[in-house]
Amino acid sequence: MSRRVRLWVLAAGGLGLAVLLAAACFALPGFGGSWHPYGARAVEAALGRHTANTVASVNFDQRAFDTLGEQAVLFGSVLGTVVILRTTRDEHRVEPAPAVVPSLVRRYALLVLPVTLLTGLYIAAHGQLSPGGGFQGGVVAATALHLLYIAIDYRALRRLRSLTLFTLADAAGEAGYLLVGLGGVLAGAAFLENVLPYGTFNTLSSGGTVPLLNAAIGVEVAAAVVVLLAQFLDQAIVIEGGDGAQQPGRHGAGPRGTAGEGSGA
Repeated sequence: MSRRVRLWVLAAGGLGLAVLLAAACFALPGFGGSWHPYGARAVEAALGRHTANTVASVNFDQRAFDTLGEQAVLFGSVLGTVVILRTTRDEHRVEPAPAVVPSLVRRYALLVLPVTLLTGLYIAAHGQLSPGGGFQGGVVAATALHLLYIAIDYRALRRLRSLTLFTLADAAGEAGYLLVGLGGVLAGAAFLENVLPYGTFNTLSSGGTVPLLNAAIGVEVAAAVVVLLAQFLDQAIVIEGGDGAQQPGRHGAGPRGTAGEGSGA
């Protein structure tokens, strides 16, 4: 197929898509009206399953397949990054020098680290009750771990961050979501159907399978972010080319392996 023919096919497809979108827009209800069938049904279903947060009910119950796809995209992205950024034959690892961090920055980062970690766990655990959930809580928890990079240096972060453990946690979170869905099948219902007791409304045990799916997402997201950042930080700080060339450290603070790169200050 020639380039001209491919362009004509693309133009025809784009025109058809534009016509369909325009027809769909003209069929939408007027803005500011009181008729919101999808929202009303979503709220009714959330309250019926004792899930106080309607958004969590939609993401982890009414449309749990969508969230499974989003989780798979993140899992695949991390896996691809690990493969692409792996150490090649013409690269080797160098030990970064200790960083000099201002005492005020060190104290502040070490102070907010446990608070940030607890906040992430709280957001993930209360996802079915209030705004938040596994995605948001997982990102906050992963951020808390990297405060060690700011408070001390990259070597301290590496000592606490076991990539093997976090890689297994990433896979466990992904598998946990699937296993909860298979639990519905074993109970005689559909895949990812909410089959557990709904519990008492507005409590941590409410929502049936929603808290379990939130927990699986939280583990997967937190571990995925840690593994993902580890690959980029290793490339910027630890891995050196076979020709001995060194790249600038963070914020342009000198070559890799010098004290300026790991402070984060």
